[in-house]
Amino acid sequence: MKIEICVDSIQSALAAQNGGASRIELCDNLIGGGTTPSAGMIELARKYLTIDINVMIRPRSGDFCYSPLEIEVMKKDIEIAKRYGVKGIVIGVLKPNGEIDVNIMKELIELSRPLTVTFHRAFDMTKNPFKSLDILIDLGVERILTSGKESKAMQGIDLIRELVKRAEDKIIIMPGSGVSEENVRFIIDSTGAGEIHLSAKKRIESIMEYRNDRVDMGGSLIVSEYDNYFTCEESVRNITKILNNIK
Repeated sequence: MKIEICVDSIQSALAAQNGGASRIELCDNLIGGGTTPSAGMIELARKYLTIDINVMIRPRSGDFCYSPLEIEVMKKDIEIAKRYGVKGIVIGVLKPNGEIDVNIMKELIELSRPLTVTFHRAFDMTKNPFKSLDILIDLGVERILTSGKESKAMQGIDLIRELVKRAEDKIIIMPGSGVSEENVRFIIDSTGAGEIHLSAKKRIESIMEYRNDRVDMGGSLIVSEYDNYFTCEESVRNITKILNNIK
């Protein structure tokens, strides 16, 4: 059983490793669904971690239909990530009609090799999950991250189970979104998945003493400027223990 922790800081990456994670998905801006981390972040992750690192390649938050310039940025980011010797690349590109953009994916996959390729939760925004599964198998993608086309993996259990069944040993189906200590055993038992993806995050109060609550740097007051979220090492360790007991 492999445990992948999505992180957007070196602090969280170290917590994931110390807690027993098999791999991290290195991102920036998890609050926005995860975007491409900086070169500095990738370099330091490689410096401090011994576990595998998969790097998110996503130029912005929002949908997964990208302009030619955004695709150009993605290609450059893949080249940068490869220089640092990471394990894999995490990508996903769709057409406006909700289908996988096969031509662009072929280009990105070819550029990513010999690294592994994970197709992220853009999969959950595709029109037909089984057609998308077949396309990704044909493209040679190693792994699909999915919540079963629902907001949370618990809600998408039935589809995830069917995807695992259809995937056989051709591609890895990795459930993710809303996975916790409380439900991880149920999700694995219910789907038969061999890998799981989560953030195991906890809120950490900012150390800022002076606070100007009239200003919001992110353009939204949904999340306070003084709320920080980091991976909880204890939570990762607890999940590792739970999954190690699965026969």
